[in-house]
Amino acid sequence: MFRRRSQDEQSSATGTAVLEDQIRDPQAPKGRPTPKRSEAQSLRRKAVVTPTDRKAATRQARDARRTDMAKQREALAGGDERYLPARDRGPVRKYARDYVDSRMRVAEFFLPVAVLILVLSVVRIGSLQNLSLLLWLVVIVAIVVDSFVTGLRLRAELGKRFPDKNTKGSVAYALMRTLQMRRLRLPKPQVQRGTKL
Repeated sequence: MFRRRSQDEQSSATGTAVLEDQIRDPQAPKGRPTPKRSEAQSLRRKAVVTPTDRKAATRQARDARRTDMAKQREALAGGDERYLPARDRGPVRKYARDYVDSRMRVAEFFLPVAVLILVLSVVRIGSLQNLSLLLWLVVIVAIVVDSFVTGLRLRAELGKRFPDKNTKGSVAYALMRTLQMRRLRLPKPQVQRGTKL
C-alpha cells in the first residue's frame, strides 16, 4: 500500500511530464490561469475607447455607421456573404437569388412595359387606348402566372436541396427579386442566364 514506486513507474511518470511541457498550447503560458469569461469580456469592453465628450461620441458612431454601410454596399455589389444585410444572408437566400437570376422572368419587364402602357393611354386615339388596356391585362395575367409557376418550382427545389434548413420567406424574397430589372438587382446577379443550378 505505502511502498515505493518501481524505477519503471518513476521514469514513465517523468516522461509524460516532459511530453506535456512540449505539447502545451503557446497561447496559454505556464503559470497563468485561463481568465474567467466575465474577465475576458470586461477586457474586450475596455479595449473600445469611448469618448467622454458627447459630440465626439456622436461623430465616432456616425463614422462607424458609414464604414458599415460602405461595407454593405460593396457586399451587395460583389456578393460577399460576410457583410450582406441579414435578409440576404445564408445558402437558402443565395440559391433563391441564383434561381431567379438564371432565367428570364416576365415580371422583370414590368417597368418598361408599364411606361409604354402609360404613353399609349395618354394618346388621344381610341384604338391605342384600348390596346393599352388590353396590354395591361395581358401583362398582369402573365406576371401572375409566371410568379405562381416560379414560386411552386422554387419551393420544390428548396425542399429538395435544403430539407433541414429554414426556408420560410425565401419564395417571397425570390418573387420580389423577379419584379426588379436584372441590372438593378441587389445583391448583383452572380450567375448568367441559362445556367443550370
